[in-house]
Amino acid sequence: MLFRGISIFAGIVAIMVTSSDYVLRNKGETHNTPEFDRDSLSLAPLSLGNPIVVPGIDMTSPTNHASNELANRQKKISHRVIFRSGDTLEKILLKMRVGQRDTQAAIKAFSANYNPRSIRSGDALKLSYLWHDHEDYESQLAPGIFSGFSYSVLNKEITVARDASGMFKSTTRPRAVSRRAVRAEGQISSSLYLAGKRHGVSDSALSELIRLFSWDIDFQREIRANDVFQVMFNHISDEDGKIVNIGEIIFAALTLSGKRSVIYRFTNDNDEIEYFDEVGQSAQKALMRTPIDGARLSSGYGKRKHPILGYTKMHKGVDFAAPKGTPIYAAGNGTIVYSGRKGAYGNYIRIRHNSGFFTAYAHMKGFARRVRPGRRVKQGQIIGYVGSTGRSTGPHLHYEILKKGRQINPMKVRMPPGRSLEGAELLRFHAIRREIDKNYALLKLLPLKTASR
Repeated sequence: MLFRGISIFAGIVAIMVTSSDYVLRNKGETHNTPEFDRDSLSLAPLSLGNPIVVPGIDMTSPTNHASNELANRQKKISHRVIFRSGDTLEKILLKMRVGQRDTQAAIKAFSANYNPRSIRSGDALKLSYLWHDHEDYESQLAPGIFSGFSYSVLNKEITVARDASGMFKSTTRPRAVSRRAVRAEGQISSSLYLAGKRHGVSDSALSELIRLFSWDIDFQREIRANDVFQVMFNHISDEDGKIVNIGEIIFAALTLSGKRSVIYRFTNDNDEIEYFDEVGQSAQKALMRTPIDGARLSSGYGKRKHPILGYTKMHKGVDFAAPKGTPIYAAGNGTIVYSGRKGAYGNYIRIRHNSGFFTAYAHMKGFARRVRPGRRVKQGQIIGYVGSTGRSTGPHLHYEILKKGRQINPMKVRMPPGRSLEGAELLRFHAIRREIDKNYALLKLLPLKTASR
């Protein structure tokens, strides 16, 4: 009886082993077998041919041959994302379900070829993912396995992708661009911006036009009805025919109250782009009238009723209202002679420039790094940030220009000129200027834009 029981048990074990061996050898050939929950299989009653669930072994997974087949069936999908105001590269990647670690690694690789902070609103990012066609794409939390992205600027494309080791690396590819010059001109009725828009000038070209003339012209006070503007600028298209930039100014002229001012684009001997008037004098002056971007002139130079003291007092500078933390720029090349707290001025900087000029900046929130007496600064370099320190009613920059120790009106002073072209460089400029004038005369005007009703 005992011998018979042992024989039966041995037979059952042999059948189980044979059955398991059959399943293991043939599991790659059972593609039509429905998927089962592993836990339910482990509780199923013992029967011949039923796969045995062993911890750590997936009895229903495909063989290496099947894995290669699935790998070949991987699909690469992409998503195009447009940057909006306030977006950053990190914010976009995290929003698209890229993991924190991959996000940081991809940004680090990208930064080797391009500064992420230079990405602008309206730019596009193309993200790439991998997924298998046997997966339910719609049910995935993320579009697939993140494999990288590409970003195009004017003349190059930066691609971030995984290398053979799985690390993110960035590469660049030059992109062909084409330039097409266009011409616009018209009469100003109320503002240069509105006149420019009506005559087909882009926002970016108008912003650049205003910036280039702001050295000499106060656009809040000097524009009059019947003044005239002329501008020639490039439409720049990429290799796909898409316009990627429409703000590169070649020539511009403003006739204000009968006085004409012109500027020409010129690449100097150092391969730098500058703008000069018709005689080769730089459009850029030695000092800036407004050493801050996007600010509102809130108080002019002259006598006024002091907002805190309550009596009439000479205001020996101009005030620019701006949000706290707005960058403040050095108005010109020079040397810092003072930086620190200065009574009612609050946080204060004074810079010495050539030709006996000084500039002063007050009520600052704080100073930029390495700003201290004795340091040289360049025009346009950030020296501090808008605040409300000292005797102040709100965040603003108090700006002064001093000549021979006396404050003068920054909005009316004749700014010291920038550099003048000489010698062979001047001759080359005049040849280019004549060519620009000839091309401008041949171009057709952009069509007028009618106001929408």
